[in-house]
Amino acid sequence: MRATSVLWTCLLGVMGLGAQPAAPPKPDPDVLLFTDGERLTGHFVKSSGSALTFHSDAVGDITVDWSKVKELHSSAKVAVIPKGVRLRKRADAATIAQGTLAVEDQQVRLTGDQPRTIPVADSGQIVDLAGFEKALSHQPGFFSDWKGTVTVGAALVNATEDSESFTGSVALVRAIPTENWLEPRNRTSLNLNAAYGEQTQPLTPTIKTAIFHGDAERDRYFSPRLYVFGQGAFDHNSPQGLNLQETYSGGIGLTVIQRANETLDVKTSVSYIQQQFNGAPNLDLIGSIFAEAFNRKFVHGLSLDQHLTLIPTWNNTNAYSAAFNAVLTMPVYKRIAASAGFIDSYLNNPPPSFRKNSVQLTIGLTYVLR
Repeated sequence: MRATSVLWTCLLGVMGLGAQPAAPPKPDPDVLLFTDGERLTGHFVKSSGSALTFHSDAVGDITVDWSKVKELHSSAKVAVIPKGVRLRKRADAATIAQGTLAVEDQQVRLTGDQPRTIPVADSGQIVDLAGFEKALSHQPGFFSDWKGTVTVGAALVNATEDSESFTGSVALVRAIPTENWLEPRNRTSLNLNAAYGEQTQPLTPTIKTAIFHGDAERDRYFSPRLYVFGQGAFDHNSPQGLNLQETYSGGIGLTVIQRANETLDVKTSVSYIQQQFNGAPNLDLIGSIFAEAFNRKFVHGLSLDQHLTLIPTWNNTNAYSAAFNAVLTMPVYKRIAASAGFIDSYLNNPPPSFRKNSVQLTIGLTYVLR
């Protein structure tokens, strides 16, 4: 009896396995046909402006100008966002053309419930439909969607005089939402940079240099270009006799230039500043910040980040300060880049015997966070 039960169980199992539905067939690969007759198979990734990104198993991701594309045949379901359009909320998705993608004669042809034909020149963004819907409802946690760079550098000398110096910086930014076809809501940025050095010689006191800067800023957008911000900054600079400077600011910012390869922000604020010096009285100051931040991307992955900050103080006009920094980054291998930087900190009221300017030249390796 027990053997019969086991036999029936095995038979039913085999029958159940046989009755399982077959796996759905794998969709045919997308086909990209160039104007010169060359052909690639793979899958469409996205389109932005005048170019599209296509993934080929043979060559990986490539970016191609639409002007070089004769046809694109794809099974991908996409959303086509018109040039210059930025969406605010999920309900806006109903205004966006959606369907299965094909491109012929510089025309985007969408098939589905509502077929549409859109000139390639009028399509600002073409994104996959699943990613489009996810981006509209995405509510990231605080520790997600950060981008930025981590840079380190060092120099060692061993001779009659021994010296060692270390530099490092962290620049992080979190812009919500991350897609540039959605209107910005907020942006958080964190910046740290430090330099430390020692110089020693027999029968001579050790000379130490320590410079530190850290700041955090939160921006809240009223429109795609206009925002209010709150910022806190902390500085220590031993070559200027500055033990600690604390700056707390609130103000308004404007994105003056916003292009794919170039941005320029200007900001102004009202600030409270406390300065603690080495061998001089501490100061409590009311001032303002006038600042600009410029970023430019060049060919071959080169990028330039530049910042200028002017801080006049109103209750003690002699205590003004300024800072300028610029970093040029060049890709080396995957996420590793080489960087060269210039930092100039100006303090108009250092203690006696200390210089007003503190200048740093840095060279290091940078790891890019994405």
